[in-house]
Order: sequence, then C-alpha cells, then structure tokens
Amino acid sequence: MIVTAAVTTAPEKRPDTHELSANASSTALASPFEPVVETPSDQLDLWPSYIIPKEAIDAEIERLVSGPRSAEGWRRSLIRHPRSDGAGRGLAPGIRVTLEVLLPGESTPLVRHNSTQVVFCIQGGGRVIIDARSRRFGQYDVWVTPSMATYRHTNDSDTVQARLVYSNAALLEKLNVHYVDTYPAEKPVSDNEAGTLEAVSTPFEQLFQVAEDDMELWLMSYERLVNPPVQESVSLMWPWRLVKPELDKLHALGPSYKGRRLYLLYNPSTGRTNGTTYNFFATMTIRPAGIADRPHRHTAAAINYFFRGSGHSVVGGKVYQWKAGDLMLSAPGWEVHNHVSHDDDVYELTVQDSPLHLAMDSLLWQEDMKRDPILIGSHHGWNTNRDVVS
Repeated sequence: MIVTAAVTTAPEKRPDTHELSANASSTALASPFEPVVETPSDQLDLWPSYIIPKEAIDAEIERLVSGPRSAEGWRRSLIRHPRSDGAGRGLAPGIRVTLEVLLPGESTPLVRHNSTQVVFCIQGGGRVIIDARSRRFGQYDVWVTPSMATYRHTNDSDTVQARLVYSNAALLEKLNVHYVDTYPAEKPVSDNEAGTLEAVSTPFEQLFQVAEDDMELWLMSYERLVNPPVQESVSLMWPWRLVKPELDKLHALGPSYKGRRLYLLYNPSTGRTNGTTYNFFATMTIRPAGIADRPHRHTAAAINYFFRGSGHSVVGGKVYQWKAGDLMLSAPGWEVHNHVSHDDDVYELTVQDSPLHLAMDSLLWQEDMKRDPILIGSHHGWNTNRDVVS
C-alpha cells in the first residue's frame, strides 16, 4: 500500500513573474512544435490493477488515530497507485481516494473546493454538516459533497470514525485548477449576495437557429453563455438501511441473469450521464455466491470496496484475490476484466468515472469481447434478460 500521510491544502510556492520570464527566455529558441503521435488502443500503457488489503487499511487507521492531527486539523491519508506521480496523484488517473478518520469528539476543519466527492463510511458514524445542514450517518452510508459546498465531518460517537472519500480533485490538480478555500463562511452565499445582475430586456435573442442547405445551426449569446439555466447540485445521502433491502431483492434474478446485480445511487441533477456526482457514479452491488461476470471492458476506471464476502478478479489476464475490507482498482480504464464471487454473497461499493466520459462522449464499452465496442450515450446500449428471468 502506498500512502501519502498528509493531504495538505496549503498552496505551494510558485515562481514570480520575473522567474517565469527568465525561464521562458532560456527556452525561447526551442520550437513549440513536435510530431503528432497517436498510440493504438492495443498498445496503451494501462495501469495494472492494485489491491489495498484490509490489513493495510486497518493499520493506517490505527496510525492516524494514534498520532497528532496535521497542522490543518486533519487525520487523513492519500491512497496512491504505484504508477501515480506528479500533479494529481491518485488511485487511478484523475481519481483521488483518501482515507479519513476522526476520534470521538473530533471534527474536521470547515472547507470547500470545486471538486466533488463521494463519501463512504466504512467504520463508526457521526454527522456531516454541508452548507449548514446537519445529517447523521452510519457504517456503509454514502453521500455526496457538491462542488463549492461548505462542509465538515464530526464524530459525536464513542468509537473511531473512518471514511473513504472519492474525489475528482486529482483531475483538477492535473489541470492546475483545483480551488480550495480553507476559510469559508459557515453559511452558503446566496445568488443575491453574490451580486447576480438583474435581467435587462434587449432586442437580441439568447438562443436561436440559423439554417442553410437544410442544416439547422444554433447560436448562443454571451449573456446565455455566462448565465446558463441553473441546475442545482444538492447533497444527497443513501443510508445503507434503505439500500440493502432493495439490493437483496436482486437475489431473485437467479444464475441465468445476464447483467449486474446492482443499483446506481442516482443523483437526478446529473441527468443522462447517470451519475452520483457529475464526475462519478457509485453503485451498490450484490454478488450471490458462485456468480461470475463475463469479461468486458470500458474506458471508465472502476474502484471497488468489498465489505462482505470474498472472491477474485481477472484483470488483464492476471488473477487477483480479494476479501471483505479490501479496496481495489478493479478496472483500469480499457483493461479487460471480470469478477467472481466465492462461497458467500458479496457486497461492494463501486465508484467509476463513467459520467465524466459520457459527458465527453468518450464512454466506450465492450460488453461482448467478440463484438465492437459501443459508444454509450451517443449510441444505443444493450438489453439484459431481466424481464425473462424475473
């Protein structure tokens, strides 16, 4: 397990304008042009699958609770894949996973950022306060922290609290645009307080069509560009006590079912991208004992946390054994993989960056390795036999 013990939010020292100018001058003679090289899909340098075993997670929880909090007031560690280096380190390219803990009576600092989070409680419980709204959570509950929402976590129980936090901070860090505010106001800022301008009547349309040669083309004004229709991103929570009974009903599908026994923790604000956040979907899966998925692949990366049962996965031709309490990069983007449950039913949380790919029109999915991949969203997907077996 590779762990970066401190996830700091303090800004790094940056070179001043004079230093940048000097560096630019020293490379002024270098050409900005170079050959274009496209790597064929069968030659991609894919990251290997990677398991962080339960024992390593438990040991890191113990290390975090036995030591002092960071200067910023956190007990947390970044979980890093061995191949991840440089800006935007994470467990998969563009996906950051952190392990965060609190002792009884402790709270995290108040913070906000333009990254979104899927948060999963793996131990204990407590409260989360998001934009001044407080909610209680327990083991295996999942919730969302929207972008720029002010939040903190509190442990008002008598046991250690541990959370896995999945974030697109790694992607934003690679783009060098991860905004972190470590001194936010407790109360969210309203549109009026933020200085929203009043609408002014003009003779110009904000969105209209022009046509030529039977082609319909759209034009949009600057005013609509910078003030699109608002789609509020709310913080949702899925208590395990409500999800589990629905998940258990999928047992009735039987061994002949050709699909995944799961439910997406769906956030309606994500619309057609089928997300839990705009970047990730989170699914809860039940794998009855002795069930094997068919080998498949997709451009989205998947990270599984198994919290009951055991099994193995075949990823890129290599077998990986896993058990309850293990965290796994189970499907590096575009790697062929499948999962098999052993003697007991398996429960797992899967976080995947499918909504991001769907929004970018890059979500390729090859469910049948004998057929061409499908571009999900722009083309029809596939049907299962659920109506027949149920």
